[in-house]
Parts: sequence; C-alpha cells; structure tokens
Amino acid sequence: MNDDRSKQPWQDRYAVQATEIVAETPDLRVLVITLAPDEIIPWHFHSTITDTFFCLEGELEVEARAPRATFRLKPGERCAITPKWAHIVRNAGPETCRYLIVQGLGAYDYIPVGGTAAGGSAA
Repeated sequence: MNDDRSKQPWQDRYAVQATEIVAETPDLRVLVITLAPDEIIPWHFHSTITDTFFCLEGELEVEARAPRATFRLKPGERCAITPKWAHIVRNAGPETCRYLIVQGLGAYDYIPVGGTAAGGSAA
C-alpha cells in the first residue's frame, strides 16, 4: 500500500508498484517495497546510510559499482550496500518482487547517478 500521509523524497525520481513505511525516524527507515516485473529503482547512492535488503518474495537484484558487485537475492537472503556505493535495484524475475529494506543509521538522502538502467557509465 502506498503511504499518502506525506510526499516521500523518492516520489519525483521513480515509481514502484507499492511502498509501505514500516518505521521512520530521523536516523532509521524500514520499508517494504514491491516491484512489478521489469521495475527498477535507478542508479543512486546515499551519503551516510547503509541499505540492507531482505528479499521476501520473488527475485531481487542489487547491482553496485566501484567496486562492481551483483547480488541476486531469493526469499530469505539479504545483502548490504554501504554509504557512497552507487547501486541499482531491480526485479530480476517474471513475477512480483517484494523486499524489506532497512536504511540507517543517519539521515536519508537519494543522490542520483548518471547512466542507464541497464548499467551505463556513471556521471
């Protein structure tokens, strides 16, 4: 379910099937995000927070660069992306993908990185 209580920072940058805010403080955010097939969260990084992904349903792919790494998660698996590590998040399967993400500790920011969804070069 989408949370309509207030506009969230990512809403002008990309759309996903659903976002549920589980908890949010100035230093920590916990969300459940649902991606339809072929949906992505474009290349970006965060200044101070770590993104920890927990796949709940479907197949989730988190690709990072500098250094390059690809995490392909199935339900029950997790990975973490540390601050300033550019990454893209995508539904890697033919069905809906749902994951829990813990973002913290620190203030949330979303800094876009140039390139394409398919992994073009960084700006």
